[in-house]
Amino acid sequence: MSALRLPVLLAGLIAATLSVLPVRAAEKFVFMTDWVAQAEQGGFYQALATGLYAKRGLTVEIRPGGTGVEPQRLLAAGAIDGAMGSSGFFPLNLVQIGAPVVTVAALFQKDPWMLMTHPRDDVKNLADMKGKPIHIGDPSVNTIWRWLASRYGFTDNQIRKYSFNIAPFLVDKKAIQQGYITSEPFTAEKAGVKPQTFLLADYGYGSYSALIMVRRDTLEKREAVVKAFVEASIEGWYAYLTGDPAPAHALIKKQNPDIDDATLAYARQKMIDYGLVLGGDAESRGVGTMDADRWEDFTNEMKNLGIYPADLDWRRGVDFRFVGDGQGLALKP
Repeated sequence: MSALRLPVLLAGLIAATLSVLPVRAAEKFVFMTDWVAQAEQGGFYQALATGLYAKRGLTVEIRPGGTGVEPQRLLAAGAIDGAMGSSGFFPLNLVQIGAPVVTVAALFQKDPWMLMTHPRDDVKNLADMKGKPIHIGDPSVNTIWRWLASRYGFTDNQIRKYSFNIAPFLVDKKAIQQGYITSEPFTAEKAGVKPQTFLLADYGYGSYSALIMVRRDTLEKREAVVKAFVEASIEGWYAYLTGDPAPAHALIKKQNPDIDDATLAYARQKMIDYGLVLGGDAESRGVGTMDADRWEDFTNEMKNLGIYPADLDWRRGVDFRFVGDGQGLALKP
């Protein structure tokens, strides 16, 4: 055999061998949101719709939450790869029960919870609500209500049950009701009431929101996958809030046909107006950032309210390795 032909034959054999080797499949990652598809999850849907996850070698499935669905329980049981936590209480609750779950990013620097009233002269801030009836949902009685009671002297006899239907609020001009700054005010406006709104975060409520939570063993065994998901999600949130949200909205409406364009546009605009995602520490440290001192302060405040035992260690449920170093800042317009 000619020495000149040997390299050619070897190259052919190598090429033939490579052609029959299986192509490495994209890593699948199942992420469950905290509610039915809506604008408050828009950055995740934007990342999926525009191929940001696929670009990083991920095949992502976004499963919507909803009534009777408990993403954190499913995550703790290993039924999904990641879940969206609605507030800082979720990681602390999981730490308290010893669940192997960690939070790796906080997409909302401000929790969207607010109280709203009809236009009225006797309520100009949260302190003015002391002694007045307030419609509060059952899940909030042992969370934001405890915080409000501690800060402003609210008492349990003020509580009126909120069943997530604002009809009682609409007909009672003295009513005060909890809700999301991105949601309930718009429902009220469509019914002809322009409410006053009071975002709890603007009064010192320190909870993060829209958390990315994963199992600890997933983080340990698939660190690169978790990192890729976080980075793509961060890019998706920048794109959703500073660019064209149409790709995300199309996917959201596909999963939730009951939602309309006006509702999506309103919620997105409120996220921008109040700096829920791009404001606060995210302005200098990037979307998704978390601060250790803030976690410490929030946990200690909830311990002082008796919600958690004194020895609960939030550090067991939070990991900072993928955020806080300016991730995504180059994407700012």
